Amino acid sequence: QGYIPACTDKIRRIRAMVEASGRPIAIEVDGGVNPKTAPMVIEAGAEVLVAGSAVYGATDYAAAIEAIRGEG
Repeated sequence: QGYIPACTDKIRRIRAMVEASGRPIAIEVDGGVNPKTAPMVIEAGAEVLVAGSAVYGATDYAAAIEAIRGEG
């Protein structure tokens, strides 16, 4: 599944609710996470990223993970 851009604002709103609650809740994003979308979801407040095809569809898994982390 591709990333749905409207979810970025939803992540921000959820992050605000989590922070207001004072509870240690990690926000996870699953769907369309790749080197282009990862910075957006992290900036919005996500802490756990699930990247399936962006990693397993690549020939070099380590390089794909580094790219998602912004290291490549």
